[in-house]
Amino acid sequence: MFDLSISKILILAVIALVVFGPNELPKMAAQAGKALRDLRRIAEGAKNDLREGLGPEFENFELEDLNPKRFVQKHFLDDINGESAKAAAQPPRQARTNGTLLAPGERPPFDIDAT
Repeated sequence: MFDLSISKILILAVIALVVFGPNELPKMAAQAGKALRDLRRIAEGAKNDLREGLGPEFENFELEDLNPKRFVQKHFLDDINGESAKAAAQPPRQARTNGTLLAPGERPPFDIDAT
């Protein structure tokens, strides 16, 4: 999202050291960490409340599914690229008269009873 590389992070750390000083920087980092933990806890609580409110039909519901790109990928493209589509596209394999399966491309032997 922000495309932060190691060099950019180091530059930001040096700027923070200059602005806040070596005595205040650890306190600021601790406050930022605590705020991030609190924010994650609040977000997790909101997700759990949403799941409880939706009921048992939506127990596997993920908030990422609300993203239109993710919705299309999950419900349409997985069927096209997924194993279920590959299995459905392949014709069923036939068996020889002795019960063994035919190799792909191999034709079944002439069956007199089929006429």
